[in-house]
Amino acid sequence: MRWFNLFLICLILFGGGTAVTSAQESPITPTPPTPDRRFGIVEGFWVPEETAELNVGWERIIFYWREIQPTGPDDWNTLHVLEEWLTEARANGRSVMGLLKNSPAWATDGAGEAGLPRGLYLPVDDPENLWANYVRRVATYYGPLGVHDWVVWNEPEIKPGVFGYEFDGTIDDYVQLLKVTAVVMREVDPEAKIHLAGMTWWHDVTYLDRLLAAIAAEPDAPQHGYYFDAVTLHIYFRSETVRGITEEVDGILAKHGFSDKEIWINETNASPTSDPLWPVTRPQFPINLDQQAWYIVQAYALGFAAGADSIGVYKMLDILLPEGGEAFGILRPDQSKRPAFEAYKTTIATLSHFTEVAIEQETRQAYAIRFEIPRGTAHVVWARTAATATVTVTASLPTAVLINATGDTVTELTAVDGVYVIPLTGAICLPTECLVGGEPLFLVQQEPEPTPTPIPPTETPSPTPSITPSLTPLPPTATPQPTATATVPATAVPSLTPTPQATAVAPSAAPSTPSTASLGLWFLGIGAMLVVALVIFARR
Repeated sequence: MRWFNLFLICLILFGGGTAVTSAQESPITPTPPTPDRRFGIVEGFWVPEETAELNVGWERIIFYWREIQPTGPDDWNTLHVLEEWLTEARANGRSVMGLLKNSPAWATDGAGEAGLPRGLYLPVDDPENLWANYVRRVATYYGPLGVHDWVVWNEPEIKPGVFGYEFDGTIDDYVQLLKVTAVVMREVDPEAKIHLAGMTWWHDVTYLDRLLAAIAAEPDAPQHGYYFDAVTLHIYFRSETVRGITEEVDGILAKHGFSDKEIWINETNASPTSDPLWPVTRPQFPINLDQQAWYIVQAYALGFAAGADSIGVYKMLDILLPEGGEAFGILRPDQSKRPAFEAYKTTIATLSHFTEVAIEQETRQAYAIRFEIPRGTAHVVWARTAATATVTVTASLPTAVLINATGDTVTELTAVDGVYVIPLTGAICLPTECLVGGEPLFLVQQEPEPTPTPIPPTETPSPTPSITPSLTPLPPTATPQPTATATVPATAVPSLTPTPQATAVAPSAAPSTPSTASLGLWFLGIGAMLVVALVIFARR
């Protein structure tokens, strides 16, 4: 053991400064673009890595009142919505939208979780207004954690006795619920954004019209911004109804003087019934895995073109339920990816940060929807019927790329006579209708990333050596002039989405071969170690 200790001492004393270093190459990992708030997902927190891979701008989490305060007003179950979920979302640049719903049994005299909160019509500062108390505490706790978007209840137009029934109240009751939420939330959190309850549309196509009329009639509504910032929609299965419903809602908002309010589709999807790894029995809307992927691309193109401000997929992950359960996830319960995951990822990567969108071509056979994207344009094109079709897109650049729905096929194209002619496969249709169009394609005409311009090196003068005066004055000498010292050229400024490349890291000290002095120290150390060893041996 003493031999080993002596060796270490000698090594530290005499060899510590002679380590050989070499320059290492450190590849630059491209930073994904800032997430676009117009693309969202429901419940991404279950699979944070896959959600970050999508690069969505927001996710929705349900804040069940019955879970957060299950037995009384003094309960506060923060394990229901973990702070870690919110921290991870912020770290990846996405916001969290909270959905407030479901009364606990102690807080309602109504029909269970759908029951109206007790004391709802009391002033918001009355301790007996149980909903006001809950909203105040939610805003106080979760606002500082970054949650500012709040959806007030869910699908209130579904009537008692119908599957999905969640709100046991009239339109006037919902207006009161909305008023209390908006007033309390904004008092506590000036950044709060209030979303009307998500509506299915088809359960009651006049509900929104009547609701907005009731809100507009409230005498104090103008001073409170009419108690809401956005209408929220849930649209499923037929891709073209995304456009139709969005346009109708836009017209209803304008009718009541609410054109400044946003339209959010925070649930949309076409869940598959024929996934061989997760079969689901459903009497209506037979959808296969490809159609689910195609639906997502088409829903986003049509929704944005119709005026939607933000769209989110319901949902990220299926929950394991008996006998197949649901199949809305773009991930299966085992977290394997359906083609819809890749389709959504491709849609976000291609269309993020678009500045304009318009339906450029609309025929009975096909769609071509143009998005102005950074440094160019992207057209989303697909056939509307079972027949094959073609679309012709004017060339703004001599070359383009054609990307399929899931991003795994990319073809380079050269314009002919100033246009791109794109053949389209037909849709898979039922005898009576085509729920989803044919496979959509992205035609992308985009200027390449600008080449970073290196910053020219500047010359840094060497410092003038200082002269320590001696006791005997020295004869004057010429002051040495500063000599120019070459500096390492500045690194080029990277673009927002840099191409991965290896960049050599300048070594902290030059060199790779030990100096003569360093070798001398090594030999001296080894000699000293041998001497000590001989002394120990002689003593033995």
